[in-house]
Amino acid sequence: MDTPQLISIKEASRLTSLSRGAINIMRRQGTFPVAVSLTGQKRVAFVRAEVEAWIAQRIASREAA
Repeated sequence: MDTPQLISIKEASRLTSLSRGAINIMRRQGTFPVAVSLTGQKRVAFVRAEVEAWIAQRIASREAA
């Protein structure tokens, strides 16, 4: 089994073209993939595959509209 790749919020921001602030707002709203806590509450990361799936969902919903 492959180990999931973790990415920083900076990398998630780069992949999605969203600001870090927008990602944090969406996290609080429950509309962005759940972060993995690395060092308590300060340092978090995201599972790359989950962020990529989130992007794919946005593309699919655009095409369905």
